[in-house]
Amino acid sequence: MKKQMEILTPDPKVVQNIQNLTGCHPVIARILANRGLLSKKALDEFLNPNLSQIHSFDTLADMDKAVERICRAILNHEKTMVFGDYDVDGITATTLLYEFLKTAGANVDYYIPHRITEGYGLNLCQVQGKIIPEAYDLVITIDCGSASHDPVDCAGRAGIDVIVTDHHAISNPFPRAAAVVNPRRGDCASGADYLAGVGVAFCLVISLRKRLREMNFWTQHPEPNLKACCDLVALGTIADVVPLIRENRVMTKAGLELIATAPRPGLAALIHASGANQTTIDAEDIAFKLSPRLNAAGRMDHARLAVKLLTTKDMDQAFVIAAELNKMNAKRQDVEQKIFHQILTFLNDAPEQLNRKTIVLGKKDWHEGVLGIVASKLAEKFFRPVILISFTEGIGKGSGRSIPGIDLHAALCQCAEYLKGFGGHPMAAGLSIEKENFTLFQQAFEEAVATATEDYFPIPQVKIDSRIDFDIISDALVDEISSLAPFGEDNPEPLFCTEHVVVAFSKVMGGKHRRLTLRQPRSGSRKPLNAIWFNVEKDKMDMTHFERLVFKLKWNHWNGKKTIQAIIEHA
Repeated sequence: MKKQMEILTPDPKVVQNIQNLTGCHPVIARILANRGLLSKKALDEFLNPNLSQIHSFDTLADMDKAVERICRAILNHEKTMVFGDYDVDGITATTLLYEFLKTAGANVDYYIPHRITEGYGLNLCQVQGKIIPEAYDLVITIDCGSASHDPVDCAGRAGIDVIVTDHHAISNPFPRAAAVVNPRRGDCASGADYLAGVGVAFCLVISLRKRLREMNFWTQHPEPNLKACCDLVALGTIADVVPLIRENRVMTKAGLELIATAPRPGLAALIHASGANQTTIDAEDIAFKLSPRLNAAGRMDHARLAVKLLTTKDMDQAFVIAAELNKMNAKRQDVEQKIFHQILTFLNDAPEQLNRKTIVLGKKDWHEGVLGIVASKLAEKFFRPVILISFTEGIGKGSGRSIPGIDLHAALCQCAEYLKGFGGHPMAAGLSIEKENFTLFQQAFEEAVATATEDYFPIPQVKIDSRIDFDIISDALVDEISSLAPFGEDNPEPLFCTEHVVVAFSKVMGGKHRRLTLRQPRSGSRKPLNAIWFNVEKDKMDMTHFERLVFKLKWNHWNGKKTIQAIIEHA
């Protein structure tokens, strides 16, 4: 679908004021203005992020209750379970809290449900089949639990306390747990609804460490260095595509620095297996190289393998697990591609499907573990909400992905009568459904989205930070662009555009990518600009002149050297 380009035009007076306050390049000042960073305090915090900027999260609803109950469990050596989720956010959050409690001497283990056989979140089968029989005293959910009313009640009747920590949508009444720590609670005054599940877990251990310090607990136990947990926070935060703002950005930047300098054995092995460069690792590497491999465990087998990788201290074992995750990821890619192309073929044969505002498809025995990824690709390609459902013995389990401007979770709420269960975010959700209700749900979901977008249906937009010519591109400018990282949701990597560019050299790589040397005759610079263009459309593979070019600028690290490289986004 053709995208609408918009070159952002911040107020020149605002841009000049930012330059005066920071001494930055004019292009950087425009980018900062586009991000809404206008005051000296906001600019200082953004340009110089450090862990001292992490504010107290004591205002998270029920945090005090959670801390007191967990401290009691630690002191009394009560049998405790950390109950996590099978995605990267859940895996990293589980690892973080489990390692902290272990360091504090707690009687603790962890449990990750199987994606296919158990599904998402705490359920009655787990409470009745494991938690009660094995006599746990306390269960702490991580990145789940906000809708687990019956399981929490069942555990409570057996004398087992449950603490819910989560960041997914939650509505009244809350589960009757010992504490429900979720910044999305309507009565939560923290304003921290941007946190990922691992961010909530990190806030919990900050508060736990503080309370235990007040109790003089750390005089008898080694006090944990929580900065060492930031690698996990960075992984989960980037993988869950939450806004990289405020504390999220601070924790992610600290985590990336930790991964680049002193990664835990599991991450060092995974970086090697993925082909990433440890010393220059960034958010993009996390999102496209490390996260898919960690996620592959839960998608293709069991996510506990990923937790085992992150918690191991043995480098040999780490390399064995990383190699196994690599194989799982390759298998995942193969299964995902087959389903994706199967759906593209169907849509090509039934083009009337694309007259709808949604895509809702179901098929027997699709691999549940990859449906979210396929739905995401389809949502991006056709720019509309997508839900894919796999049916087995009359019951369907599905994953949905949305687009900016359409709240997927809100739309599902309008169709709740046709679903067995659902949960998630505005941009992503999971659901279960009886096959007999599929057609009714398909229509109800279409109507819900159509009603929500009656006045205006979103169209894909590309916001360009600044128009620049080649003659102002310099090492210093690219250094300043790099200082704005980590990039992600709500802090996108800056986009630039220019005109009248000619191709001085071109080489096709892998049949679908182009390596280019570009020149801009009208600019004052005679210096060429190296560029890379991924996944080039066939009709653009031989282009030798660009009327307009949209690109990113970054350092290309190779053989110990770095050179400026443009990443072409649109032409």
